[in-house]
This record gives sequence, C-alpha cells and structure tokens, in this order.
Amino acid sequence: MKLSADKLSGPQKAAILFLTMGEEYSTALFKELDEASIKKIGKYMSEITHIPSDVLSKVMDEFLINFKGDSDVVISGEDFLKQVVNKSLDKEKAREVFKVIGEKGSSVPFSDLAYIPVENLISIIQGEHPQTIALILSYLPYEKAAEVLKSLPEELKIDIALRIVQIGQVDVEIVNELDKVIKNELSKIGGATRKCDGIETLANILNQVDGFTEESVLSHIENEDGDLADLVRQKMFVFEDLLQIENRHFRDILQNVDNQLLIKALKTTSDEMKNKVFTNLSERASEMLKEDMEVMGPVKLSEVEEAQQETIKIAKRLESEGRIVLAKGGEDVFV
Repeated sequence: MKLSADKLSGPQKAAILFLTMGEEYSTALFKELDEASIKKIGKYMSEITHIPSDVLSKVMDEFLINFKGDSDVVISGEDFLKQVVNKSLDKEKAREVFKVIGEKGSSVPFSDLAYIPVENLISIIQGEHPQTIALILSYLPYEKAAEVLKSLPEELKIDIALRIVQIGQVDVEIVNELDKVIKNELSKIGGATRKCDGIETLANILNQVDGFTEESVLSHIENEDGDLADLVRQKMFVFEDLLQIENRHFRDILQNVDNQLLIKALKTTSDEMKNKVFTNLSERASEMLKEDMEVMGPVKLSEVEEAQQETIKIAKRLESEGRIVLAKGGEDVFV
C-alpha cells in the first residue's frame, strides 16, 4: 500500500500509529475498540509494508496535538506520548520517533535519515565534506550514528569523530539549508521510509487478543483479499502449534511454565497436546498434573486463552534466546 500524508483516512492513521507504537500498546488498544474499527484497522495494518517519514511525522504530530487539545485528558499529550513510546518501543525506536516529532512537535533536521538503512545513508552522505557528515551524525539517533561511523573508512572515521566533538554552536540557517539539500537528495532516490511488516505485526497482535476478535478480523480480511488473510494466518502461532516442537525443546518450554498456568492452558486443548505434555514430564510430575487437572473446576474461556497466550510468549522468549525454533502456520521446524 502506498501511503500519502495528504490522503490518509482515520483507520489508516490508526493503523500507522499501531504499527509504530508496537505490539503491546496496539494489543491493549485493540481490546478497547469496537468490532467494525478493529476490522478496518486490521486490514490496513496487514497491507502496510513501509511508512514514509513524512507520513509518520504527520500522524505523530496529529496524535500529539489531539491529546494536547483535549481538555478531558488529565495529563498533557506530550507526557502521555512519552509514556506510551517509552513503554511500547525499545530505546532506539523510541528515540527515532521523538526525533521525527521533535521537541513539542517542532521539526528536527535530518529526521528523515533515521529510517534509512545504513548502507543507503552512507551512499547519500559519503560525498559530503567531513564537517557536514559530522553535523548530520550529531542529529541522528546515537545507535544509527554509531553504525554509520563504524562503516566509514578508518581515516575518515577518525576525522569525523574529532569534528563531532568540536562542533559547538552552528548557525540554524546553515543547518536548515543543509537539511533541505539532503531532503532533495532523498526525493531523487524515492524518499526515506520506515520498513514495516504489517502482516507479521498484525499476526503477533492477533495472537494476543481473544478468539472472537481474531476470527472477526481474519474473516473481514479474507472477504477483501483471501491471499492476504492466508499470509497473516501463516505468520500466526497458536498453542496447538507447540505440537510441532521437538520433544527436547518442548521440555525447555515446560520447565519455564508455571504449573497452574499450564493446567489452565491445557483445559481446552486436544488429547494429542495433553499427551505430549504428559510424556515430556517425569512420571511423578505427570501424575501430579493429571490429578490437579481432574480436581480443577470450571475456568473462564478468557482465562484459558490468556494462559495459552502466556505460554506462547514464554516459548517465543526461548526462541529469541536461541534455545528453540518455533514453526508458524505449518512451516517446518529446524532444530
């Protein structure tokens, strides 16, 4: 989907905001929306693959202004935004967002460069004078500037590092003029964009919402575009997919899951899943689990789904640590 800053609908703006703010924030908001809104926003999220920096800036600025102008909001919009960004994004992404928004919504020079891959960024600035490169790097997020500096030739790297230390005060007109020149260069190569896998983001969010919301969104997308819905489903990971995990890795998951959580998670699962759990526990632990399951009373479906989602989160954490590999949508497992 090609996004234009001047032609954004309300659901598109919401989709961009959700994709930018991260899965935790988006999931929490999804649970508060009505079904119609979830369907519209979810569809746009699944179609977005990149967000141009001018579009991101416009959406964020509007978000900030709306909260500042709402007399019913107890805390200031800026404070709220900072809380949301800091809780939802890692430090580098949070810093990038604030670079785009700027202090109290003002424009920050070279903010477009924060979203460009390092190799592309280097090709844009490598012909500039070392003093110019030093100035540009001083405005970038620290991690991005470090990546660029690390990739430069040794002699140039040292020269630029020294110039960054000695920058001092620079005439704002010079900075703004240089920013215009860089923006012009960007326009020639297609502009700065933020890569965004809307399909994977939506899949991860749907993994954490209730079953009704999940099916509602997927059904709506399927009516519009069956292939797109299939791509989202392929990215999703559900509790029963744990059956595909090799036993030695499955045991790693069980060792990290609280017994009471596991009992709830198994409440509605297939016999095959229950047997997989029992066979991967010690005989004593397996017997104790069976006894606990037999005496367990009725459990709300929402609690069962929450327990299964929490187990999936634990499995994904182990995957991120390199201890297991999770298959999604029927993909093969490599261990």
